[in-house]
Amino acid sequence: MRLLLVDDHAIVRAGLRMLLESQADMEIVGECDSGQEAIRRALELKPDVILMDIALPDIPGYEATRAIKKALPHVTILALTMHESDEYFFEMLNAGASGYVPKKAAPTELVNAIRVVHAGGVYLYPSLAKTLVKDYLTRAEQGDDKAFDGLTEREREVLTLIADGLSNQEVADKLVISVKTVERHRANILAKLGLHSRTELVKYAIRKGLIQVEG
Repeated sequence: MRLLLVDDHAIVRAGLRMLLESQADMEIVGECDSGQEAIRRALELKPDVILMDIALPDIPGYEATRAIKKALPHVTILALTMHESDEYFFEMLNAGASGYVPKKAAPTELVNAIRVVHAGGVYLYPSLAKTLVKDYLTRAEQGDDKAFDGLTEREREVLTLIADGLSNQEVADKLVISVKTVERHRANILAKLGLHSRTELVKYAIRKGLIQVEG
């Protein structure tokens, strides 16, 4: 995987480089500290994945993302940010990103996220997955008879624990299953909720008023 790093803090980029270049399947092909430079370097380098900060000194990361995706639709963009707001997340999705990871995340979480989006998936950080799941459970409690359609008993257990804020490891420990099994259940649950693609997530955000549709 050829990666481009976009962050206005040199120390953050240095840390990312150290982490990601230790992965056998990843190579850092460039670094940028602004949105405009990110656009220029993306067109020049055509990386596979771009790690994009949202708060940049010239233009927001979502504007740079939108410009890059318009010119290079096959380039995958993953937001890496200090902000954990679902509003920022959906703004990035609407611009064309495939997920986001807060900077406080564990290194293994970031590496996993890069692989997920590079493979064509959408990466949902656990705190956001929790928000979506809570909304889903609220609909079920309000009498949406179809809310649980298609979910197995085990998936319902996992769903409830995610809504309680448990991490994948904590869910695995509680149910005495492997973390990989939890991840598989989590992916199946989100797919059954209709929240397994960037398009569906954007539609969800529009319904919730988290992003505005331009007229």
